[in-house]
Amino acid sequence: MFRVLSKDGTSIAGSVGGEGTPVALVHGTCGSDFSWALVRPHLELRHTAYAVQRRGRGESGDGPHYALAREAEDVAAVVDSLGARAGLVGHSFGANCALEASLLTTNLSWLVLYEPVFAQPVDERNLARIDSFVAAGMAEAAVETYLVEVVGLNRDELNMLRGSPTWKTRASAAHTVSREDRASAAYTVVPRRFAGMKVPTLLLAGSESPPEFRKSVDDVHAALPESSLHVLEGHGHAATLTAPELVAREIIEFGRQHGSGS
Repeated sequence: MFRVLSKDGTSIAGSVGGEGTPVALVHGTCGSDFSWALVRPHLELRHTAYAVQRRGRGESGDGPHYALAREAEDVAAVVDSLGARAGLVGHSFGANCALEASLLTTNLSWLVLYEPVFAQPVDERNLARIDSFVAAGMAEAAVETYLVEVVGLNRDELNMLRGSPTWKTRASAAHTVSREDRASAAYTVVPRRFAGMKVPTLLLAGSESPPEFRKSVDDVHAALPESSLHVLEGHGHAATLTAPELVAREIIEFGRQHGSGS
């Protein structure tokens, strides 16, 4: 395990493994460091991987006032703690956090963003259902509702998650779902904020993902001066589960091209 203090004093933890240049991994909503469990064995052949447990779950703390800005500070604190210049990878809402963190640290060599999602209409009916499940102690129902009704996972993808030994741990983060979904919906990419960004960035998109997810990817691609886009053919938003070796290969190759690995 590793542990760092974020700017607001919140303790941020995570798991670490592998050998090589450092890369920080930032999971999406209702995930944790386990979200990278299938990717990491491939990635750790070339890198030391630091899989973050974002605030509100696992061994990480939380704060009284939630904001995406605090999440970005958390990720930046992890990257800054790594010493050697690092890579940073974010998936889904974790990609939003990683993108914002890239503006707060000078310790980045490269950045990989797998389908950041933002500026989507909030379905308050679904979030109200999720909140009611959480309040009633029905965390698994809350997470399942989110993954199907909001993220858009199909039944096979959902069953894969439900059959995972980490499902109970995933459900324990149900209380973070609504706040992150609302933060994601409120977020927009303002190109001028990234006009001077020099960090090479790879954007990953699934060919089978919802069209609105691809729009978010395209908006980020247009805003970042040093970005490229790769489409994962035949895969959707959950390729970290359905094609972990492919995702790891994309990360490793991009890192190799931009100064890490061999």
